[in-house]
Amino acid sequence: MPSRFASLMMHSMVFRLLFGFVLPLFLQSSSVLPNPLLLGLQSTSSGLPNPSGLKVGFYQYTCPNAEAIVRYEMTKIISQVPSLAGPLLRLHFHDCFVNGCDGSILLNSVMGLPSEKEAIPNLSLRGFGTIDRVKAKLEQACPGVVSCADILALVARDVVVLTKGPHWDVPTGRRDGRISVKQDALDNLPPPFFDAGRNLYQFFIPKGLDAKDQVVLLGGHTLGTSHCSQFADRLYNFSGTGMADPTLDKRYLPRLKNKCASPGDTTTLVEMDPGSFRTFDASYYRHVARGRSLFTSDQTLMNDPAAAAYVRRQAAVADSGAYPAEFFADFAASMVKMGNVQVLTGAQGEVRRHCAFVN
Repeated sequence: MPSRFASLMMHSMVFRLLFGFVLPLFLQSSSVLPNPLLLGLQSTSSGLPNPSGLKVGFYQYTCPNAEAIVRYEMTKIISQVPSLAGPLLRLHFHDCFVNGCDGSILLNSVMGLPSEKEAIPNLSLRGFGTIDRVKAKLEQACPGVVSCADILALVARDVVVLTKGPHWDVPTGRRDGRISVKQDALDNLPPPFFDAGRNLYQFFIPKGLDAKDQVVLLGGHTLGTSHCSQFADRLYNFSGTGMADPTLDKRYLPRLKNKCASPGDTTTLVEMDPGSFRTFDASYYRHVARGRSLFTSDQTLMNDPAAAAYVRRQAAVADSGAYPAEFFADFAASMVKMGNVQVLTGAQGEVRRHCAFVN
């Protein structure tokens, strides 16, 4: 086993060499990235949050191989089941948007108290078994040390890296929450059928995330699939008109209807980034720019001049086949920022022994 970890640490160093240039881009964003004011995506914060107790390398002394263990397990899992990358990335999103990044999305319901897992937006989530597997390995190495909330953050980063996306350093030290309430998920997760402006002001800004974070984080839809039921209204009964959404590409609409043959289809899966749904890249923005995104929440980014400019810029990069340096740097920065939302640290919360149950 020691030799395995030595090998894994070497692989981790290689990943840093491959993706490490992303870090200077966002750490020195004022000189490299476009001014958010010029984009029209006005920042609501002056820099990346740094909550007390949350830092890169938090487990350096208490569980020095923690990140290597996570990377080792995720490398095996994604090589065997690459379709899990998107769902595992979304687990972190769905956790952080509901009362902060505290691992509450992982808790099972208890009698009479349905948890976040039972909320309609979370019924299609997958990857809980993967988190349990990683947690079990960490418990073997360092019992009671690494939180489930941190595992979600580390797994999200690793699935992005393993699907050819950017690397970023994940600040750790989160503690796990003890409460998970179904209604909280319904109240806090941005619906795919809301327009981008409504989602921004109702869900992103209250969490300290701004317009740029929104357009960048939605780029995570480059990975994975969606059930037809999440966007069937755009195909068959947009805004109660009995017609399709007029912003949908007329040439793409028949293809979607062919896949989603009825408004009530709850089983069929459709790629969110057709042709590239297992690779983390900027190609999703091409679909948004062409009226081919699945969700109202994404397509209506084009209603805002600043967001639309960002979408078109990334789409042009994808069309050219160039490396998406700006998007990768922005995504890394926004993931760190989102991962700091309402975290529990220090003596708050607990470190669960099993992610599905409080201690």
